Amino acid sequence: MSAIFSACNSSPKQEKPKLETYTSQEIGWTIEIPTGFQSLSQSRIAANEQKGKEAIGKVAEGDIKMDSLRHLVNFQKNQFNSFGATIETYTEKQAGDYLANNQLVKKLIFDTYTNQKIKVDTLSGREPIAGQIFNTFYIKIYGPSGEVLMNQIMFNQLIKGYDFGVNINHNNEADKEALLNAFKNSKFSTIN
Repeated sequence: MSAIFSACNSSPKQEKPKLETYTSQEIGWTIEIPTGFQSLSQSRIAANEQKGKEAIGKVAEGDIKMDSLRHLVNFQKNQFNSFGATIETYTEKQAGDYLANNQLVKKLIFDTYTNQKIKVDTLSGREPIAGQIFNTFYIKIYGPSGEVLMNQIMFNQLIKGYDFGVNINHNNEADKEALLNAFKNSKFSTIN
């Protein structure tokens, strides 16, 4: 009898909510936005970009040009757990230019943090993601008392004439896993 009662009282199976997806036609890339993360407004993206440009401007010589940088998709759970993807047209004049430029960008990011008296640890490498090999730059950001405030993982690769970059910020393992899995499970329609 109890089996019959429990079968009658059980709620119907609920379908998983359909995830929001984003597709970039330029590079043939599609990603699903994880549950619990919200897309950022263009005004919030512009404000974040301006703050970053100002911080880098204190370290870099000359004016920071970001006119050709295009934001593809940006989503976050909160200020410490977010995902952002960008593209920028890039033509390599000779073999090795892209990697050399990548090293300069990493140094600029490191110098931007240390110029603001922020302690960081960094690690560079390469990692396969969705059939592509990406350059990686891991950054651990410390607070004044030595505690880890946040981690950043930056990925970049030349795809179809674009410097495609992804930035993942996280301060806990669950959100790190959700963001990394979204990127690892993303799809490229054609591989370079």
